Amino acid sequence: MEKRRNILVLMTDQQRFDSLRCYGNPHAITPNLDRMAAQGALFKTCYVQNPICSPSRATYHTGLYPRNHGLWANGVTLPQGLPLLSRALANAGYDCGMAGKQHLAPMAGKDEEPRLDDGYRVYRWSHGPNHPSKVNTFHAWLREYHPEIHKTAILDQAPRTVEGNNNAKSSVPLDSVPPHAHYTHWIAQEAINFIEDPSRPEGTPFYFMGNFFDPHHPFGAPEAYRSIFDAQKLPLPSGSLAELDSRPAPLRAYSQRSYGGTAPGYTEYSEAEMREIIASYYAMVTLIDTEVGRVMDVLEKRGELENTLVVFTSDHGEMLGDHALLLKGPMLFEPVVRVPLILYQPGVIPAGGHIERPVQTIDLTSTLLAAAGVPDAFPTQGSDLMPLARDPSAPWREWALCEYRDSGHTFTPPVHTTMLRYRNHKLIVWHGEPASGHARDGELYDLEQDPGEHDNLFHDEAHAKTRELMKDMLLDVSAAIEWPRPKRTAQW
Repeated sequence: MEKRRNILVLMTDQQRFDSLRCYGNPHAITPNLDRMAAQGALFKTCYVQNPICSPSRATYHTGLYPRNHGLWANGVTLPQGLPLLSRALANAGYDCGMAGKQHLAPMAGKDEEPRLDDGYRVYRWSHGPNHPSKVNTFHAWLREYHPEIHKTAILDQAPRTVEGNNNAKSSVPLDSVPPHAHYTHWIAQEAINFIEDPSRPEGTPFYFMGNFFDPHHPFGAPEAYRSIFDAQKLPLPSGSLAELDSRPAPLRAYSQRSYGGTAPGYTEYSEAEMREIIASYYAMVTLIDTEVGRVMDVLEKRGELENTLVVFTSDHGEMLGDHALLLKGPMLFEPVVRVPLILYQPGVIPAGGHIERPVQTIDLTSTLLAAAGVPDAFPTQGSDLMPLARDPSAPWREWALCEYRDSGHTFTPPVHTTMLRYRNHKLIVWHGEPASGHARDGELYDLEQDPGEHDNLFHDEAHAKTRELMKDMLLDVSAAIEWPRPKRTAQW
């Protein structure tokens, strides 16, 4: 009987696609991920289905678009009874584990996230390094293995809320602890512990999901990594505040205050402060790369590389000052909706594949079910990426969809936006009545001619035909993803 492959998913939080050198960023220091990309398949154009944590993660776990799985915003609970990827893999005989952030239920003011029927044998939950939960597993690990750091970085600090950390303009103590005590290191160690777990019966395949918290804000990194980067030599954000004059009106408010008015906005940062958070962001990504390399070394030493499908991706991106915006929200520019995606399995996935066609986070669910030999474990709306990973010219869809429905911190009145990427063009609809109290508006970009999205063509009559074509295509895509569609058993 053929040995079933292991599955290792490493998902970061708030990592934009161009933060890796393999995506063309000459300032990034990411040798381990670059090596994986060179020896595997690099998906150049991967879109999330929502630019906010919970809805995007719910799409990964369920294989459904946000409008269909129901977790449309942070602070919403994933409906009970939906099949989950990890449960399906456990039912198929996989030994399943998870460490880090889950975020499939509201966490504001909560001490613990309720467990779902997730199938995990090992469940090492921690919403994030700065979440003050009494059952934060990272804090327990820190207390056991690094008690002096636990004392100085947690016990000796004034009590902080997660919102307080969101509002911080610079790093907080837990963000800059030494690398060996950092949250990123802990996630990698949990992955290693699971891979090496001697209690797993021989021949049992494993599925492990390591949920790194970085490069999420507040922006901070251990000094050993921060010192690698000279903030004066890193590029400043692309675009300017003046660009927002030709964009939908809510974007200017998000430039002034992030998170619907609850966190510092781009205009509140000096150039020196912006340079510092950019350098910290690069440092966080390099630390992640180091820890990914540590996990890969263990797989290689155990002779499991060729039998393990490794996925590296993120739940959404980060504006990082581009277009005079920070963090994420209803803005659907490339830096926040486009994420890195690498599939790696030597001997199965050909080396050097660069896939330009638009793919989506929703495709990962279908891909992993197929890889486990249970493609029909439950209905999904994505497609298996493996044919494309083996042959970048294989048939594939020409579109990608992302939907924001007041999904982040609530804005008044609520903002609803929808993005369609179709071939080389990208449409963003800012919905008006009856969906929203805002005026209906839009953005249209020719990504071939304007990859930085600096020229909004939506109101340019020279591009009216393209705008209407994209609107029509959005209607067709919306009809295509309606769900559920029970099986038809008769004509009437």
